[in-house]
Amino acid sequence: MEALYTAIAKAEAGGRNGHVETTDGLLKFDLSVPKGLQGPGLPGKTNPEQLFACGYSACFAGAIDAAARQKKHILKTITVIAEVSIGKNTESKFQLAVELKIYLPDLKQAEAEALARDAHQICPYSRATRGNVEVKLTIIDKA
Repeated sequence: MEALYTAIAKAEAGGRNGHVETTDGLLKFDLSVPKGLQGPGLPGKTNPEQLFACGYSACFAGAIDAAARQKKHILKTITVIAEVSIGKNTESKFQLAVELKIYLPDLKQAEAEALARDAHQICPYSRATRGNVEVKLTIIDKA
C-alpha cells in the first residue's frame, strides 16, 4: 500500500485508564474504563470504543457519499450512527461488534440498503474489520 496519510497517536499512563493524544496535539483525551467493563467510568473521560465509533461513523458516511456520487444520487442528508460494543466471545476473549445505523431520507428503503451495501465495500474501516468484527447495517427512518 502506498500511504496517502498517516495519523499518529500515542497512549500513556495506564492504557484504558490513561491518556491518548495525537502527535500533532490536535486530539488529547483522558481515558476511563466504562462501568460496563467494571471500570470507574469517570465523567468527562472517553474510551477506545467511543473513539472507534467516531472514526467508523465518519468514514462510513464518506463512503456513502462516494457510493452515492457513483450512482448519481444527490443526498442532502447522510447520518451514520456507529454503535460499537465490546464483550466476550464464545472463547471468553474480548471481541468487538458494530451496528451502523444509517439515515438517508432522500432515498427509498431499497435504494438506501443498496447504497449502504456499496459503501460497506468502499469504506476502509469496513474492509479492515471484515471477517473479524460483526458489522450490522441498519437503515433507520429518523436520526
